Amino acid sequence: MFMSEEYFLPSSCYMMDIHGKIREVLAETVRDDQSPARQSLSEADFLRALQRRGIIDDVMKDLHFTQEVPTGAETGSPPKPATHFVDKNIAQLEKIKILLILSANIDPSRRYLYLQVLGGKAFLEHLQEPEPLPGQVCSTFTLYLHFRNQRFRSKPVPCACEPDIKEGFLLEIHRDGMGEGSKMADATNMLSMCDPVHLVLIKTDTSSETTLISSYFLDWRTVLTSPSGKTCFAVELMGVGSECKVPAGVLTVSLELYPPVTETLGSDIISTQQSLERQRTAEKERLFLVYAKQWWREFLEIRPSHQSKMVKIFAQDENGINRPVCSYVRVLRAGRLLESPRQAARFVSLLAHEKAPVVGGGGGKQEQWCTLMAFLCRGKGDCEDHATLLCSLLLGFGLDAYVCVGTKAMGVPHTWVLTRGTDGSITFWESLTAHRYLHRAIDPDAPPLAPQPKPSSPYRTVGCVFNHQAFLANCQPSDAVELCVFDFQNQSRWKAMSEEALKSVCAPGSTTSLPPLPPLCAPSLDPAAASNQLELEMRYLVSEHRKDLELVTVWDDHLSYLLSSALSAYELERCTGVSCGNEEFQDAVRRAVPDGHTFKGFPIHFLHRNARRAFATCLRSPFCEEIVCCRGDHVRLAVRVRVFAYPENACAVWLMFACKYRSVL
Repeated sequence: MFMSEEYFLPSSCYMMDIHGKIREVLAETVRDDQSPARQSLSEADFLRALQRRGIIDDVMKDLHFTQEVPTGAETGSPPKPATHFVDKNIAQLEKIKILLILSANIDPSRRYLYLQVLGGKAFLEHLQEPEPLPGQVCSTFTLYLHFRNQRFRSKPVPCACEPDIKEGFLLEIHRDGMGEGSKMADATNMLSMCDPVHLVLIKTDTSSETTLISSYFLDWRTVLTSPSGKTCFAVELMGVGSECKVPAGVLTVSLELYPPVTETLGSDIISTQQSLERQRTAEKERLFLVYAKQWWREFLEIRPSHQSKMVKIFAQDENGINRPVCSYVRVLRAGRLLESPRQAARFVSLLAHEKAPVVGGGGGKQEQWCTLMAFLCRGKGDCEDHATLLCSLLLGFGLDAYVCVGTKAMGVPHTWVLTRGTDGSITFWESLTAHRYLHRAIDPDAPPLAPQPKPSSPYRTVGCVFNHQAFLANCQPSDAVELCVFDFQNQSRWKAMSEEALKSVCAPGSTTSLPPLPPLCAPSLDPAAASNQLELEMRYLVSEHRKDLELVTVWDDHLSYLLSSALSAYELERCTGVSCGNEEFQDAVRRAVPDGHTFKGFPIHFLHRNARRAFATCLRSPFCEEIVCCRGDHVRLAVRVRVFAYPENACAVWLMFACKYRSVL
């Protein structure tokens, strides 16, 4: 982003057209840099050019730094935001100047798209929303972007009919071919880049619950028709799910190419290119639909009972678009953000489970398989979203992974993940919990007294399995999981779709309607700071609760610290399935609790960091309430919180209450 969330430019800087001046200097510097005798333009070169033109000094004249008022708590006014700074020394100001003007290293051999959101309007659902008072907690909008492996997010702004979403994002436009990464994309190259800018708008309410408002794919190539390399227009965002035909609001968007192209393209060329892409996509999808219908007829002819099997070939995304289920799975590598398949399973399980809302209720289920970007930004989704993400990650770790579509107890539809080992072993992965189950099929033809394996998984039936390049329907006499043999090469047990047919509509780049795959984002959360904050809030809530009961609270800091090892062991066990460290914890507690005293502990796990919600949940447990409300002789209380951060700021929050007291006969 051009504008860091930590700094701001006052309105007077905009009056002097600081962006225009910077663009002029950049253009001149890049032109001077085209000589083959010169090396590539560095950040220092650009800063020197800005200083020679006096741009930095002009910016600094209009910057105003104000000291935070320490008496905010006394006056009742909120503390000033972090965009206000104290003018302490020249070195600090110099650093701020650089961050203001060059928050991104600009490579002169690359072309960039500067996307500005200039505000929102017509978010009619929030028409009656009152203006938030200073310091008041309110619902907020956050805009997320994904473009060609780059992800950005805006600052949260209060929800309103005309939300004040004003952000700038610097998107790099790079060529895809081998050895082409350092070459600047020209107009012809950019015309063939059908990758859209994916905009996802999320609402976060006062209790930190998120709602997906809109998911929009922006074709940015209209900027190629502008002689100035800049264009501005309104983007109408539509709702999601059952409201995908209803406008959610409008964003005003400005697009600018840097450096601008020397030869612009006519609008007829852009529209012709877009029309050709749509026609090619429509033809591929039509041919696949014809093939899928024929394949389905052949499947039904095998056995009439196949009509009732859970064989799902297409699924609707958040925009109500029907897509082959195989297109929801891709090979996803997490870089160094996740270290193993089991850690990947743990990460996916930390994303909250929530079924798509149904307007009017009635017990029905709204069909909504979210695109990966929408699922990650929202931070929660249904079992299909979890299963497709886990399958994608396991494929990235080199496993032979598939999504299973079937049912669990009481015939409830469900999806989970299956992996096949090279030795033929079958393992089920529950994406909502990270639990793993080794599958051993029962042999229905075995003698009555022959020992049979007992089912270990909660799954009852399986209708089909799929991944990014395979779709197989279960054509065994029974679709019961306990009887199922997962030998996918046996055509009498599994009917496979043509791999070529699937590739034509599901392979990356096969159609323009296929959403691009976003990378995972590293956590921005500081686990130690978050743990300390939540622990302080818990201590306060416990003290206040005991005060209402007319009980004195005395904390044992040493005992609190000892609880850390137990919480760490619990998280390690969730990640690896291996229990370790419990012996050391028990030994430490025995040493910390004197003879004649009793120790009680209560651990609990959360997916959120809301202290009041967590405390209310804890008190619903009689065992926890007994600890928090402990009465007796020489009572000492302890509480420890450990926040474990994962990609996308998914959190595993472990909390443990404990007490020790002298036993009285």
